[in-house]
Amino acid sequence: MRTDNTTGTRRRPARRRSVRQFIPPQHGAWAMLLVPWLAGVLVAGFHWAHVPLLGAWLAGYLLSYYALQAVKTRRLSRFRPQLLLYGPITAALCLLVVAVRPQLLAYAPAYALLLALNVFYARRRRERALLNDLIFVVQSCLMVFVAASVAGTGLSPVTPAFTVVLLYFTGTVLYVKTMIRERGSASYYWASVIYHVFALGVAACLSVPIAAVVALLLARSAVLPRYRLTPKHVGIIEVVTSTLVLITTVATR
Repeated sequence: MRTDNTTGTRRRPARRRSVRQFIPPQHGAWAMLLVPWLAGVLVAGFHWAHVPLLGAWLAGYLLSYYALQAVKTRRLSRFRPQLLLYGPITAALCLLVVAVRPQLLAYAPAYALLLALNVFYARRRRERALLNDLIFVVQSCLMVFVAASVAGTGLSPVTPAFTVVLLYFTGTVLYVKTMIRERGSASYYWASVIYHVFALGVAACLSVPIAAVVALLLARSAVLPRYRLTPKHVGIIEVVTSTLVLITTVATR
């Protein structure tokens, strides 16, 4: 019995390590992937092709993450298992969605350009640069328009939703830097606060509920950097705020 238990306890960490090799340690990225897709689907209306779109979107992110890691480290062999797993999945799901909505190819140049910029930063080992983070924000928020195109609606009905999630995630990049990597930086702190003041002005032109949420985000960016919160606590707060932003955006469409 002891031998079996010991073996079991040894195997579980090994399995977890194996799984982690295929899941990036980028917890904040999941909100940026899911919220724009949800906003586009809920505002534009659901179409069955949104399901493979989500699969392609998530698999494509995982593929791009490990591809950029290969570019950064210049060690393709190290990430070959991840690329061989996510590459075919991404390709198959993308082909399915494009077969249903060929007009989605119109977004390919924009994503190609943004991905090229990601490669530029990865080659220089500067993937944590502020501009590179903002590029990822744009990539993610464009999914609002992609989801609308899959639904067969125009872009104008989802433009307010795109604006809100773009405002939110841009501010989140600045705010999170003041909480973790740039903690104590006066320049980042004031950039975050001033940006949220600007975002509040834009939100006030959209609706009162959205402006109220952005006002809360402004208070968060001004007050919370004074406290030494752990990354876990920062992440929990962002889960709550991203959910609030999504609910408000959909409710006021």
